[in-house]
Order: sequence, then structure tokens, then C-alpha cells
Amino acid sequence: MATKLRLQRHGKKGKPFYHLVAADARAKRDGKFIEKVGTYNPNTNPATIDIKFDRALDWMMKGAQPTDTVRALLSYSGVLYKKHLLVGVRKGALTEEQAEAKFEAWAKEKEAKIQAKKDGLAKSSEANTAARLEAEKAVKEAKAKEIAAKNAPEESKEEE
Repeated sequence: MATKLRLQRHGKKGKPFYHLVAADARAKRDGKFIEKVGTYNPNTNPATIDIKFDRALDWMMKGAQPTDTVRALLSYSGVLYKKHLLVGVRKGALTEEQAEAKFEAWAKEKEAKIQAKKDGLAKSSEANTAARLEAEKAVKEAKAKEIAAKNAPEESKEEE
């Protein structure tokens, strides 16, 4: 049986939410599946990817073929890199300790990148909020001056 790792669409119109599943290649997109391996929510920024790492790796090692989108998600989460290292261990190119050390280094670097993006998004959001508040304050001051000018000049013109 040809097995694929693919996405099953859930959610409502315009708000997709996907389940990452292992399914027979002949099954319908949202039909019968063998096992749910994770979830993917593209509506958040950055997108939320929750994958059962061990199960996804197990399916990849058994020969399940991921679709293009799932391949990108697995690559992002490190499943493909871990598979690559395990195949290298099986062939004798490196030891299991070396493979584990390489993967841990990669995981730390990846986590740092993700955290940097989250921090950047939070910082830009705060800057945007501050800019909007300043613009609103300037508009209020301009209106206050306009009202004050409208009320005050009548008295000064009469004195002249």
C-alpha cells in the first residue's frame, strides 16, 4: 500500500486549519486516514505547526511520501533533517552521538530564529501602536487649537 503524509483541510471558509495525516494514497483528501500526525494553522503569524515528531519520523523511515506542502512543514520542524542523519548512521557515515549532536545544534539555531521573528513582530506591533497614538494626539491638539482660535479671535478684533 502506497502511504502518503498529507494535509486534511478543516476549519471554515476563508479560515483553513489542517490536520497532517498518514493516509493511503488512493483515499480522498478529507477521507479515511491511518494516523493523525499533527496540525497546521496558517492563520496565525508565524504559522502554528504542531507535529508529533516521533510518529512523523517513523512514517518517513517506513517510506511514506510527503506532499510538497507537508515536505516543507516537515523540513521546517526538522523531521527531514533527522531522517537524513539517521540514514547516515545506518550507512555508517557517522555515529549516533554525532548525529544527535548535529541535530541538537540545528534545533537550537532554529529555535533562535523563530524567537527572533516573534520578537520582531511584537516590536513592530508596539511601534505601530505608538505611531497611531502620536498621530491621534496630533489630530486632537489641532482640533483643540482650531476651537480655541475660533472662540478667541472675536474679542481681539473688537478691540482694534
